[in-house]
Amino acid sequence: VQLQASGGGLVQAGGSLRLSCAASGLTFSLYAIGWFRQAPGKEREFVAAISRGGSVTDYADSVKGRFTISRDDARNTATLQMNSLKPEDSAVYHCAGRRSWDTPRIGYNYWGQGTQVTVSS
Repeated sequence: VQLQASGGGLVQAGGSLRLSCAASGLTFSLYAIGWFRQAPGKEREFVAAISRGGSVTDYADSVKGRFTISRDDARNTATLQMNSLKPEDSAVYHCAGRRSWDTPRIGYNYWGQGTQVTVSS
């Protein structure tokens, strides 16, 4: 199983980035997908999650209204559109997968390598 996040970079505050999570080695449509981030010296935190089929989403309060999670099961890809970025959004962003949706903010089985997002003020 492999999950690979991409699309990070350096952006000014107020700008946008679109992160992608490409999955292989699993039946993507059977997995809920989550995005998490970790800044230096801080614990990893939940950002957003999307259920199997994409009918339900969950967002951390800190990103609600600015970030949008989506998925394309035909392409085995999940996307995190990030708008109105703030310096405090700077972190390494990881995508993760899990079969069930009962606790979408924890309990992920599969994790990918992250992509760095840096927001300058």
